[in-house]
Amino acid sequence: MAQINPSILSADFARLADEAEAVRGSDWLHVDVMDNHFVPNLTLGVPVVESLARATDIPLDCHLMIEDPDRWAPQYIEAGAGSITFHVEAAAAPVRLAREIRAKGARASMALKPGTPIEPYEDLLPELDMLLIMTVEPGFGGQAFLDIMLPKIRRTRELIARHGLELWLQVDGGVSAATIERCAEAGADVFVAGSAVYGAEDPAAAVRNLRELADKSSAVAWWACEH
Repeated sequence: MAQINPSILSADFARLADEAEAVRGSDWLHVDVMDNHFVPNLTLGVPVVESLARATDIPLDCHLMIEDPDRWAPQYIEAGAGSITFHVEAAAAPVRLAREIRAKGARASMALKPGTPIEPYEDLLPELDMLLIMTVEPGFGGQAFLDIMLPKIRRTRELIARHGLELWLQVDGGVSAATIERCAEAGADVFVAGSAVYGAEDPAAAVRNLRELADKSSAVAWWACEH
């Protein structure tokens, strides 16, 4: 079954506990951490993650769009994150970082910007629990989905299958009812959606609709039929 992770980047930051409750039934809450250095935007940090973790029982998927994730990632685990995504472009030692994240009890995920190819990192895949393919340039919510990322999603799914890995494949950026089926068909099974959820009249219903669309598409996708 597809996993839908609403992004609180599109939520009302003054009402985060209520906004988390509004998407009950989601698999994870996606928390975008930006430092205004790795990406040109500044969002939130450890104290907010800690408060959010106390306010909801939906697990937190922290996406660290920051410099020096090797240093900062452990603090987000201690704050309550169940999954940590670091950018390979920013990590000094991605294998060591992934192992440290796992050793501290969280899921280890690695993100790739749109211009970063997956192939050089094939040997790292067994060290990960999830791989994130960015389908927009990271830094701001509400951007249009980049269709040119679909072949990259497909190639990544092929690598996962080749190695026989139980690795989640996440997409983030412009995911909506109009794009999620193409992502699922290409090979994604975890979907971050911001404005498509929090911009809806009923965010929980939007989550259910996105999951139904993704499940319908992935059930007949090339990669599902090969298993």
